[in-house]
Amino acid sequence: MTETFYKLFNTLPAYMAAIEIPIIAVIVYIVLRMLHGTRGAGVFKGLVFFFTILAILLSVIISYFQLEQVSFFLRGFLTTPALALMILFQPELRRGLIRLGRAPLIRSLWGRESVVEQVAEAAVQLAKMKIGAIIALQRDVGLDDFIEGGTQMDAEVTSTLLMTIFWPNTPLSDGAVVINNERIAAAACLFPLSENPDIDKRLGTRHRAAIGLTEDTDAVCVVVSEETGIVSLTVGGQIMRSFDKDALIGRLRHLMSAGKAPADSGNSA
Repeated sequence: MTETFYKLFNTLPAYMAAIEIPIIAVIVYIVLRMLHGTRGAGVFKGLVFFFTILAILLSVIISYFQLEQVSFFLRGFLTTPALALMILFQPELRRGLIRLGRAPLIRSLWGRESVVEQVAEAAVQLAKMKIGAIIALQRDVGLDDFIEGGTQMDAEVTSTLLMTIFWPNTPLSDGAVVINNERIAAAACLFPLSENPDIDKRLGTRHRAAIGLTEDTDAVCVVVSEETGIVSLTVGGQIMRSFDKDALIGRLRHLMSAGKAPADSGNSA
């Protein structure tokens, strides 16, 4: 920062100053946002103010008296405090980076895989306990009608929350969960039952509802049977059964990235 102020007051043209000052301001703003709500935020603000005033004063003095050796010394000397600040604010910077990773822009790049993994983990754990569940992942066709008919949540997708929702004899356990835009949009949603006569008669209401939804929309549904503990996947009105965690993650990733993709013939009921 100090070296930049030297340039601003000594050698850089005016138009370069107009470029560098906003860049510095953006960097400071990003760091402050990362530290927001931590104990280190106030300290960092004080340090920024102190070093900014110091940099301006030193740059004016060095420029006026042409103190080139002092300028060279300060450029090397101020590197050490920068490293010390990184160590001093290590906990705050770590929490800030975690918060940055949860930002919508970053989640839009990486959140889809995270959601898929959380859904697969919940499905496998529920299957082990033979707790029934149906989880619909919206793709291109909106599921607003079903979301409005359920209990709206707008919550982060985690395996723990999904398992809690479907825990037996709780208010939200009956019905389906709808995931939209990497968030749990609603729970206790009701889907139309498929009237396809070719569906295996052993499949219950939960599976017929998942098939029915995917007949009318391009959504993908994960279904856990409470009778058998089998994890199934429905898409395009077709059902695929007997998924383990890795297979489910792989298939969901493919379907969610492909958009409107026809159901594969493998594992079909």
